[in-house]
Amino acid sequence: MTVPYLLTPGPLTISRETKEAMLRDWGSWDADFNAITGRIRARLVAIVHGEETHECVPMQGSGTFSVEAAIGTLVPRQGGHLLVPQNGAYCQRIARMARILGLTVTTIDYAEDAPMVAADIDRVLSADPSITHVAVVHCETSAGILNPLDAIAGVVERHGRGLIIDAMSSFGALEIDARKIRFDAVIAASGKCLEGPPGMGFVIARRQALEAAKDNCHSLALDLYDQWVYMQKTTQWRYTPPTHVVAAFDCAIEQYLAEGGRAARGARYAANCRTLIDGMARLGLKSFLAPEVQAPIIVTFHAPSSPNYEFKRFYNAVKARGYILYPGKLTTLETFRVGCMGQLGERGIAGAVDAVEAVISTL
Repeated sequence: MTVPYLLTPGPLTISRETKEAMLRDWGSWDADFNAITGRIRARLVAIVHGEETHECVPMQGSGTFSVEAAIGTLVPRQGGHLLVPQNGAYCQRIARMARILGLTVTTIDYAEDAPMVAADIDRVLSADPSITHVAVVHCETSAGILNPLDAIAGVVERHGRGLIIDAMSSFGALEIDARKIRFDAVIAASGKCLEGPPGMGFVIARRQALEAAKDNCHSLALDLYDQWVYMQKTTQWRYTPPTHVVAAFDCAIEQYLAEGGRAARGARYAANCRTLIDGMARLGLKSFLAPEVQAPIIVTFHAPSSPNYEFKRFYNAVKARGYILYPGKLTTLETFRVGCMGQLGERGIAGAVDAVEAVISTL
């Protein structure tokens, strides 16, 4: 049976070498495994040039676990007030998460095709000195929009507030540089742009912010401070780590560096994105976002205009031709999404466009 390529925002199609790295069993307290964890932590911090200021704290679970760990650990339980600009489902998830944690939350709401505006954040922070932190989704994969991180970070720093960045769909492909912007945390996961398997997230946290967060977290398992202190003392994870995922992620990072790091990975995804949008336009399928705000990670397309279109049938027919698409996540329009990440084989995105063309011809 032919295994289809994943054109999703994660999990991704990963390399054979990365898959094979999961064939060995590891002891979770073994020195060799702990060395892998240490190497991953150092390399992830280096990707954002944060060696002098930040620490990498890996966490078990999906990326959302690490987002909650960052919010719950770094935003004070007493007096914490989180500003969440939101233009999609993942921003909304952060706001919901913070409310469940009992934090005061303020939102700035945008349309799903509109990027966040730094001046709006400036205005809200000026009007409300009680806001302690701002949480921003860098690439909001509900539509694939790229938010202006550098401009927002500048505003947050001027106001002296903490910045928490959800970089799930951008880390490793789009620039985030700790030497240029100030942030308390950048959060991502193994199964995204670094092309590892899913199963672990990580938070690159400002060392001073971590040190100030002792005893703040609402949770035992999601306490970044405790996880960090324990790893610093023992080199081990506090609780059973996803050993096979960690080993495979280490292998994926090695391939990432050999490819040329962020510049090369970002260029590959940008080329995939151009090929995808141009190819779909040739088929009469229009992308949802304006080019200037489209991130080269995942693209939302308006559904085919045929009255016979139904996403599940469309999805299954494209899958039968070797490619797995992703459903749309917009609230007002019929759409579907196509990811630009992962190891997409010799035919790559062009093969996916051909598969969609073949299916559309049958509608």
